[in-house]
Order: sequence, then structure tokens, then C-alpha cells
Amino acid sequence: MAKLWFQFSVEETLQDLNTRRSGLIEDETQARLREHGPNELEKRKKTPPAVAFLRQFLSPLIYVLLAAAVISLAVSHFIDSGVILAVLVLNAVIGYVQESRAERAMEALLELAAPKAKVRRGGTINLVPAREIVPGDIIILEAGDKVPADARLIEVSNLKVNEATLTGESVATEKHTNPLRGDAPLAERKNMVHMGTIVSYGRATAVVVATGMSTEVGRIARAIHEVTPEKTPLQRSISKLSKYLLVLFLSICVLLVVVGILKGLDRLEIFLLAVAAAVSAIPEGLPAVVTVVLALGMGAMARRNAIIRKLVAVETLGAATVICSDKTGTLTRNEMTVRRISTDGRTLELSGEGYEPKGEFRSNGRAINPQEDPSLMLLLRISALCNDALLSTQEECCSIFGDPTEGALIVAAAKAGILKENIEKAFPRLDEIPFQSEKQYMATLHPYDGRRVVYVKGAPERLLSMSGHVLKDNKVAPLQESDVQSIQKEILAMAGEAMRVMAFAYTELPAEVVELEDVDLRSNLVFVGLAGMDDPAREEAIKAVSLCRQAGIKVVMITGDNKATAESVGRQLGLPQGRAMVGAELEKISDDELARQIEDISVFARVEPLHKLRIVNAFKSHGQVVAMTGDGVNDAPALKAASIGIAMGIKGTDVAKEASDMVLADDNFASIVAAVDEGRAIFNRLRNVIFYLVSTSIGELFALLLSLIFVGLAPLTAVQIIWVNLVTDAAIGVPLGMEPKIGDELQQPPRHPKVGLLYPGLLLRILFLSGMMSVGVFAIFNWAHGRVSLDEARTMAFCTMVAFEWFRCFNARSDEHTVFKIGLFRNRFLLLAIAVAVLLQIAAVYVPFMQTALHTMPLSPAQWGIALGVAGSLFVVEELRKVIFPRLFSWGKWKPVTKPGH
Repeated sequence: MAKLWFQFSVEETLQDLNTRRSGLIEDETQARLREHGPNELEKRKKTPPAVAFLRQFLSPLIYVLLAAAVISLAVSHFIDSGVILAVLVLNAVIGYVQESRAERAMEALLELAAPKAKVRRGGTINLVPAREIVPGDIIILEAGDKVPADARLIEVSNLKVNEATLTGESVATEKHTNPLRGDAPLAERKNMVHMGTIVSYGRATAVVVATGMSTEVGRIARAIHEVTPEKTPLQRSISKLSKYLLVLFLSICVLLVVVGILKGLDRLEIFLLAVAAAVSAIPEGLPAVVTVVLALGMGAMARRNAIIRKLVAVETLGAATVICSDKTGTLTRNEMTVRRISTDGRTLELSGEGYEPKGEFRSNGRAINPQEDPSLMLLLRISALCNDALLSTQEECCSIFGDPTEGALIVAAAKAGILKENIEKAFPRLDEIPFQSEKQYMATLHPYDGRRVVYVKGAPERLLSMSGHVLKDNKVAPLQESDVQSIQKEILAMAGEAMRVMAFAYTELPAEVVELEDVDLRSNLVFVGLAGMDDPAREEAIKAVSLCRQAGIKVVMITGDNKATAESVGRQLGLPQGRAMVGAELEKISDDELARQIEDISVFARVEPLHKLRIVNAFKSHGQVVAMTGDGVNDAPALKAASIGIAMGIKGTDVAKEASDMVLADDNFASIVAAVDEGRAIFNRLRNVIFYLVSTSIGELFALLLSLIFVGLAPLTAVQIIWVNLVTDAAIGVPLGMEPKIGDELQQPPRHPKVGLLYPGLLLRILFLSGMMSVGVFAIFNWAHGRVSLDEARTMAFCTMVAFEWFRCFNARSDEHTVFKIGLFRNRFLLLAIAVAVLLQIAAVYVPFMQTALHTMPLSPAQWGIALGVAGSLFVVEELRKVIFPRLFSWGKWKPVTKPGH
């Protein structure tokens, strides 16, 4: 078990590591390098490209398609065989590209290690390769440095470290050297620095306590290794469909052989019938159409700021039942905003969002002019001058350079017309006492009316203890106990609403003072007031959470922030009722216990890097489809383990993006919900396409079987079936997959993870319509066979089957709504595809070389009328069914059908 170095004092750490402040000597370094190994993350063994490519062919549907291609080749149907093989290779290429991208998470993680580091060895400072650093080394850190290993701080000077890659919080953490009590979470280990984090301010000396895979980043790397990607719901559905088709294909082939032998057919005829059955059973266009529909879905999602990295993830979003989201910047704006100001015995409310300097000051709900309130203007002047942040209103409004808390104060002042760049010219800074965690305040010295004035901001308790006076009725008065109680009451009220509270004060000094000392401030301050600020929930996120509730999706907030703040934001967002759990509680319970409690928790606060992985797995143990957001290195294992990992596009690290399935271009929670909406629509389109293609295959098989039993001949040749499956169906299937959304996608319950593309109701619908089709084709063939030549009878059956496809594509657009309700002309691509399909079919019947290839004969208008009349009857029956019994085939559509007694 790793030692809790943050609990050790500096001297205890040095002693335990058997090192000294002057550093290790060369012999010690080499010995430890041999013992601990180089300071680098383990590289994962790569799958050879050829193996990764061939792996794409491991699917039952692919096996059957390969068999169909080989059989077609064996009987000299070179075009049929070539088309099938081209489709298979295209899908393998797409799968290979997606898989190779998915494995880049580890490579991006390897880039986090600093290439060089400043190390003190034998009393001298040297620049050495980071991979040669060992436990016990003394490292020197300065602003801008990337920390090369996990280390315990032994000396600091105003050190601030950006640990966003590990903790997810963007505000730099102030560091110190004091030992900590208890089991502090990673975000609160103020005396430690970790590999891959960045020094944003100050300098420090630290002793290395862990290198390589023993570091916090190394633990994350190991967790990424251990995550086994699961099949997506779509992959499981396609796999199940493939097995069904395989069983159906083999069963029909056996039945055909038996019937053929009973009918006294010779072996060649039986073999050709088996080829026709093979070609009928497999919807050859299915892999290509599914790929195209998903690719088009990727484009639609990208337009809504959701960039899909893995093709199959498009559909998984639609099945999401839980969304675990970061708070900062995703559910909130990540822009601190001053909400309330208390000064001179009054409390004022501020309106406005983010860093845009627009908003009103309100007292008792009534807007006031801040420039007519001297106490308020003094507080805002202090907030602008005792401040190191800058507000930029150029290009995209608006952005802050510096600390977000200080940025919020500058924006509040700007709302009252106090612009920092202007006021600094009138009151230039002469000296300052920079903020330090030990002091808990910042002070700046300025000229004022021939004297000097000191403006101070900091922790309310600290400034109260340094104040001897308070501002009352715009006058300075002695600070009484009643004043202190009143101020403390207001501090508690703001803190109770999860606001970050800042206090403001000032004091005047003689004109000759040019350097500011702490002693000048003690008990001399005039307390001016308080400002309460928070990172507000995004308005669009509040609406999106409401949509999720309507769609049956649970939203869970995960944050590194404290519990009170997290609960407050949760209330603003309208998260589902449930308790909040902090990381320390989560750490103490087992995975089984977490799984038992997980359904009742809606907020996780003070979480550590690998807690997210446990949360994902706990939800998945209940069969939930979990979407997880993340932006830091710490999020990578959870992103990879989630049903769909969602990385932030703006603030996300490369590691998070590479481990994710989807990247949010705008870091906005509302974009996730928009993507879920699109995902559900895409799944519905896939179901429509599957219904359309599979019912064609089964209709052809049944027609083949009926004709063989009662006529002794196949109604369609193998090449005609290929034409229907690849030319007509594929041409219509793609635009069918482009069907516009109906608009009620988020009003439907989430689909249960065990419910795939096929469900009992859809199978019944397929059997119902394919049964009608097969009877229609058989009836036409049986009627024509005794009146015209075999080729002409087959041509009539062929055209009837194709006409069924033209009409049935309108039926396939929805299983509940009639084509007239959803709009006959809404899908213009489908209308165009049908027009093209009609022209191609006319060519197939009347163009000489196509007649030869497809074994067709010219048909008379009367024969066309018979084919179209029979095919059109199916359209009428199905549309009437939608009017009378719209949910007749909805059985098992959202939830798995349970057996009686279960």
C-alpha cells in the first residue's frame, strides 16, 4: 500500500526516503534507478495492423456474406460476388480506423511526462531527463514547469499549481509544506505535487516520493489498461440479428434441399435454389446502409456541437439511461459571478450572467443607480483596484485573464461603470501585499487626496479580526459587537447558498508611506462590506436537465467541489431528489455497497480521480447505459469504461479526448441532451432500415419456399434477388435512414439496454408484412406461370417484389404514425431515391443488355398494373393499421418482454 506522504513532516519524509536537502549522489541515483525503474509510463503492446484489420471480419453476418460471395463466385456470378466483397472490405476499413483511434489514449498519456527536470544532486542543480528521476531526488520547480513526478514539498514561495488534469478543477491550488491530518482527498493535498501538473505561480523545492507507474498518473494509466471495452447496444443487436439470420438461412436451406429431393429436382437445380436462398436470406446492403446512417448521424450531431469519434457510439447515446456530468463548466458556466453585495447595513442583488459586464443592482427587488450609493461605489472601487485580474471585451465577449474570483469582482465593478483600466490611471498602485494562504488577504497602496489609502480584500473572518471600524450611513464608526454579529449572520446566509464570500476594507495612511507593511493594517481597517459569488448553473443546462427527466434519463452531478456548493447547484438545476455523497464516504464503502446505494444518489462531491470509474461500474451493475463526461487525465479510465465517454472540447485534455467516444465542441451539458435526442432518432431510423431490409429477405425466402412447394420452381433468379437486395433496397435504404425526426423522441421512455434493434413487436410486424409480400409474389408467379413463358412469369414476380419495396418504404418510415401524418414529402431524399429506383427497374425490364443479365422480358401496361395493384394493397393495409391500431406492434419496444412468473 502506498504511503500517505502528505501526513509526514518534511524531516520525516527525507528520513524515510533516506535522502537529504542537498540531494542524492550518483551511486545512490543509479541504485534506485535499477530498483524502481525509469520514471515513465508503461507502453501498451500494440496489436499488429493486419490483425486489427482482419478482426473486423469476426461476425456471424460477415461469415454468411462471405459464404454468399464464395457461392456467387462458384456459379460465375462475378458481379454479385464483387459487390458483396466490396461492401465487406469497406466496413472493415471503417472499423479498423475507428479502433486504431480508440487506442490512442495511452499514447496521449505518455506525453504528460516532462522531458527534462531541474534536480539537485550532490549539492548542485542539474537539468536531467525526467525518465532518470528516482524516489529521493530533490527537484526544483518554477512557474511554467511541468511537474516530472509525484513529490512532497519541502520549501515553497507563493506556489500555485494547476492540477486540472488530475482534479478537474481549473483554479490553481495554493501549496504549503505543513503535514496534513487524516486521509485528505487528492484535491486537498496541499503539500504535494503530482506528475503532469503545471506550476502556474511561485517556486518550490520538493522531494520525489513516487515515479512512473507508482504516481497518480501511473495509477490512472494502469486503470486504462484494465478497462475492457464492452460491445455497444448496436453491436449486440447486429450480432443477435446476424445469428437469427444465420439460423434462418440454414433452416431454409435444409428445408429447400428436402423439398427439392421430394420434388425430384436434380442436384444442380437444388444447388442453384440454395444459392438463391442464401442470397435471399442475407440483406447484402445492411452493413453499408447501417454504416451510412451512422455516418450521417455523426454529421447531424456535429452540427449540434457533439463530435462523435466512434461510429457505433452514435446509437449508444440514444439508449443512455444515466448521464454522469461534471459540474464546473458543463452544468455551470465556469464563470464566477457576484450575486450579492452587503454594505452599510443593506443587501443588494446583482443580475447578469458570466463575464459580460451587463446587469442591474437591486435593493428589495427595485433597480437602483449604483453611482448614487457611495458605500457601494467604495466597495466596488476596492474590488477593482485590489485585484490582479483583467477583463477582455474584445473579439468574443467576454473573457478573464487571471483568477476567476478576481474576475467576478472586476465584472461587478464594470456593471457600475467602474472600469479597471480607467480607475488605475486615477489611483495607480504604489505597493502591494500579495495574497498568501497564511495571510488570507491581499492589500494594495494607492494615492488619495494627498494621502495614501490601502484597499484590502480577503477572507471575511480575517478582515473582521483586523478591523476596528465599520462603514455606517456612509460614515466611519467604531466596530461594535452587534456589528460583528450582523456581518457574521450575512456571511452565514451567503455561505448557506453555496456562495464564495469575500470581504472588503480600507485604511488611510500618511502621504510619506511608500512601502506597505502588515503592521500598517492590524486593527486599523475600516470594514466596508461583503460580496457573495458563485458559478451559476447554465440556463440551457437547467432546461436540458428538465428534458432528461421527461425522457426518463437520470442526471448525476460529479464534482471536486465541496458538498454544500454541489447541493446548491443541484437544486438550481432541478436534479432528481437524492442524497449527496462525498469522496471520503465513497472511499470507505465496498463496490457492492456502492452499487446498492447508487440509485439514491444524485450528487457526488469531493471526488478523486478513480472514484468516477467506481461510479460508472456501480450504475452499469444495474444494467444502466451510462454516459460519463470528463476533461482531465483523471477522467480517462471512467470515460473508457462508460457506455459512452464524453470529453470536453474546449478545456479537455488530449488524454480525455482520446479515451472518449464523443467530444463536446462547446463543453455544454445541453449539447449532450441534444446528442441523446439525435441518438434516439438515429436508432429509430436504424430500426426502420432493419425492418425494411429484413422483411425483404424473409419475404423473398417465403416466396421461394411457397413457389418451390406448389410450383416446383423459384419465382426469382439469384441475380434478380441480388438486384432487389443491393440495388433497390440499398438505394432506398440509405435515404430511409435520413428520415427527419418526428419530434417526440425525448418524450419516449429510454430503451432498456436489453432491447435491441429487433424486439417482439417488430418481428411480428416483419412476419406480417413479409408474409403478405411472399403470398403476393407467389400468387403472381403461380398465376403467370401457366399463361406466359417462365422468364416472363419471373419478370412479373420480379417487378411485383420491387413494387412492394417502393410502397413499403413509405410504411417503414414509422411504425405508429401514418405517412400522411408525418408528411408525405418531408423526406425528399427518399422521393428522389424511389424515382431513381423506378427508372432503374424500367431499364432492367426494357434495356436489352440488362434483360440478358437479369433474365427479364418486357411487360405490358396491363401486367405492370397487376404488379402495382398487388403491391399497393400492402401499403393501404399497413397505413390503415396505423390509424386503427397504432401500437399493435409496439410489444417489447422499450422494455424486454418478461416470461410469466418473472
